Amino acid sequence: MSNPEQPFASYHLWSLIAPATGQQRWHCQMRRGFVKARQHEPRIKALMAKVTASQRIGLLAQKGVYEFHQNRHWLQQTDGVEKVAQLLKLSNLAHEVQQRVMQILQRYYDAPLLSGKRIILLTRGDEGFPKPILIEQANYCFRLYAAMDCIFIESGDTLHILDFKTGKSDFDRRQALVYLLAASYLYPRQQAVASFYNLEVGKKSELINVSSGELNKIESELAQVARKHQQDLQKYHENSNLFPDIFPPNPGYHCRFCPFNSICEFSSVHIPGI
Repeated sequence: MSNPEQPFASYHLWSLIAPATGQQRWHCQMRRGFVKARQHEPRIKALMAKVTASQRIGLLAQKGVYEFHQNRHWLQQTDGVEKVAQLLKLSNLAHEVQQRVMQILQRYYDAPLLSGKRIILLTRGDEGFPKPILIEQANYCFRLYAAMDCIFIESGDTLHILDFKTGKSDFDRRQALVYLLAASYLYPRQQAVASFYNLEVGKKSELINVSSGELNKIESELAQVARKHQQDLQKYHENSNLFPDIFPPNPGYHCRFCPFNSICEFSSVHIPGI
């Protein structure tokens, strides 16, 4: 089989390797195996290509904010929300998606968080993987991927990295830490802070900032993430029969929400009484 890819790290990979605080019970390493080791298999590729309603809502919300600021005059027009909705082709989508996205657009129109900000980056959300940042440590190097939603200038020259959310999921501070580490490489002369904002409920997180010493710790943590994943891929490529040993399952009620439950032999969906 081909050699595993070069080592890399990202918030997504970090979350697949280690659960967020309080989520240990529902965390399953086998999901990482499907997503990161077997993603090219036709059945798994097809499952990964499916977009859930929640994912679609999140993407459309991000696009909506992007379009409002590409066409800023719409924020002043009485039909601004309808203009963005037409651009997003909401009328072609399921009722739940239409309804929730329209509410998000209306909420943003009523209180446009980025209005008047000096925006230096605002993505649509569908640009794909960003160019990786090569991080070289004394005895290890890896590529860091950090797809940021928005960066604007706060008072002075401080960069504010803002990540948009929808739905009910909690904010994971680790995502902000990855963004702050990336910013230290991309904008080395500027201080940076990060925060989250839920477009659906209008909830803001606290501002997150870290010292240079803390950035070093984050970098080391991500190096460990990259190293562990590369080692696991190596083991899998050497012997694919060891898949459940390398990426152990954790069956339970949460299997009902896993996109791979239809093909996972360990899924509790297939076990009577669980």
